Parts: sequence; structure tokens; C-alpha cells
Amino acid sequence: MNGSETWQQMITIYPNMKALIASGFSETEEVKNAQKLGAGQFVKKPYTLEAMGLAVSRELNGKG
Repeated sequence: MNGSETWQQMITIYPNMKALIASGFSETEEVKNAQKLGAGQFVKKPYTLEAMGLAVSRELNGKG
């Protein structure tokens, strides 16, 4: 099961769940599909604590 499929399963159980996408790969169609389904920002690895913190803050405050 890839990340997009995992996200689809998760939101069927927890429809209001929030998530970020972290990957060492570039932003792919799979990432874009997950975002269309409501997943949050994409953070490329290696990420800094600041970058992850900003992404979390944006998602929790609805500024994704």
C-alpha cells in the first residue's frame, strides 16, 4: 500500500484527520493525489525542525 492509498484508508476512518507528507523524493503525482484528497503540505527530506514546525502550524491553523 502506498502513501496515497494509506491516506484514503485513514480518512475513511477519521474524516477530519490532518496530515503532512514527508518524503526524500520530489513531489510526485501520488503526493498531489493525496493532497487533492485533503492531505496537507509536502515537506521534502531532509527537513529542518523549523520547516516541519511551520508546516504543522499552517495545517493546524488552516493556512495550508
